[in-house]
Amino acid sequence: MSVERLSTGVSGIDNILRGGIPKGFTIAVVGEPGTGKTVFSLHFMNAGLVNGEKGIYVTTEESRASIIRQASTLGMDFLQAVNRGDLVIIDALMGEKGDAWSLRELDVDELVNTVIEAKKYLGHGHTRLVIDSMSAFWLDKPAMARKYSYQVKRVLSKWDFTTVLTSQYAVTTSLGFGFGVEHVADGILRFRKRIVGGYLKRFIVVEKMRQTDHDKRVFEIDIVDGKGMVVVGPYALAREDFALPLSVLRKMVGAEVRKNLELYGGELEEE
Repeated sequence: MSVERLSTGVSGIDNILRGGIPKGFTIAVVGEPGTGKTVFSLHFMNAGLVNGEKGIYVTTEESRASIIRQASTLGMDFLQAVNRGDLVIIDALMGEKGDAWSLRELDVDELVNTVIEAKKYLGHGHTRLVIDSMSAFWLDKPAMARKYSYQVKRVLSKWDFTTVLTSQYAVTTSLGFGFGVEHVADGILRFRKRIVGGYLKRFIVVEKMRQTDHDKRVFEIDIVDGKGMVVVGPYALAREDFALPLSVLRKMVGAEVRKNLELYGGELEEE
């Protein structure tokens, strides 16, 4: 049975995925700040726009204007796509009153409803959806990460989307790294960075992709001015080098224990 694939907009990553992301999938794009998640998301969205597809881009950590400017530095004309009615950029950061494509609060129900309204505005047919990032919706309640991620996928999967959900890791966000997103995703692209020989290097590995084979190696990537993300090639990085630091894992385990004590403390004490 053949699988229809969509280009990510980065030819090297398409090759890693044996042709691209299967249409209709929900993909988790996870990693630390500065690893390239937003740049990848811009490529994914632009690849659809230049192919005549519609798109919805939800931005929680940058303004709409910032996303348009960043895309333009990569040669992507998001403003023109917005003006011709092919792209809706939902601004979840600024929360401007009277703006139909703006979230007043970081609320998952409002997010889902606004995305559906944007889909109706764009009309029938397949649409690419990016939510960058999902982490913003559970920063103050990490225990809800899996529930919120499941809600987004369950409701929006009925609307003919292929979806990229980014989620970022930072020590201060504890379990906000994306474990909720990863549990519901059909595929996981993990981005990392590290200093090698005094230089910043970025990497990607495909950890999961249902219904399709993919390259299992770690690849070095780069972000080039005026061009965007490129795949440099396979990199001899040990799995333990690509895994989360032990100190971070300890913080995550500690946060999980505290969460369970808060949620079930009384029951645990009785047992």
